Amino acid sequence: MIENRLFVHSVFVAIAPIIVAWFGLSVPAAILLVLLLLLWRWIVVLSGFVMPEKKPELVLATISASHFVEKVRWSMDRLELDYVEKVSGGTLGAYFGGRTVPQLKVRTGSVRSVIGNSAEILRYLWGRYAVEDPARAAFLEPTTDRVELEQRLDRHGVNLQIWVYRYLLQDRDLALHAWGANNPATPLWQRQALKLLFPLLAFLIRKSFRITEANFARAVTNIEALLAEMNERLEQDDNSLLAGNELNYTDLCFAAMTGLWLMPTGYGGGKADAVRIERDRVSDAMRGDIDRWIAAYPAAVSFVERLYSQQRKAPGA
Repeated sequence: MIENRLFVHSVFVAIAPIIVAWFGLSVPAAILLVLLLLLWRWIVVLSGFVMPEKKPELVLATISASHFVEKVRWSMDRLELDYVEKVSGGTLGAYFGGRTVPQLKVRTGSVRSVIGNSAEILRYLWGRYAVEDPARAAFLEPTTDRVELEQRLDRHGVNLQIWVYRYLLQDRDLALHAWGANNPATPLWQRQALKLLFPLLAFLIRKSFRITEANFARAVTNIEALLAEMNERLEQDDNSLLAGNELNYTDLCFAAMTGLWLMPTGYGGGKADAVRIERDRVSDAMRGDIDRWIAAYPAAVSFVERLYSQQRKAPGA
């Protein structure tokens, strides 16, 4: 694979100064080493045009338990797209590879494009597939109202990350389970790395998400304010958050976000079963929040459960 060859090349570039120092190479020899590395990279890149790899057209880079991933995954399944999901372990990709998820890799001929962030991926899917099948892709049309609501729901998703990490990081085994340490789809070396690096990952998450007691309390307030508003909307019209008889991607987005804590049957379309967090495994405090939200926002809960029951189909189903 070209990506693997480029990775090996990058490793050799990184250790080239060590090779020069270790063997005491002369300046001409060091220059020759650099030229050989440049030649190697050119050959690898050229091979992608001469002998293109047989790769799937669409690859979705994910972690199994992610509401932002589920937002994209569900939309792609609803479009009935043929894609491959490449699972990574927890936050390893973000903190050690600089790659957040979801990330969509698109192959067109010998060119491979990468699109990050759930909103940008949905804009691509709309632009790409609305031409081929307008009726099927209609739920992705980015109207002004939908985009504005999506932006609010994405901020809601960040508040939920603060909320869930505040509790999960207090339970190492549960956090590792949610990150895919017990998921066979996660590469074996990543499963081991998650366990080994858990203290460092927990520290980085607390710092990057600013998980303090004040921010946690603020996040909970924001979560409950949005849930209350969505619940009121659905009490008036339980067909869609933006009213009307047709579902759109903001409905799926809200369901995906709520699914992070509600964990309804069918969450992930079968691809998050191995990282599912059952309610009896969480702390009393986390369960208390979940039970309070279920009781306080019944219309929202019913809406999400209905969507997962009636609309969330596994790929190929």
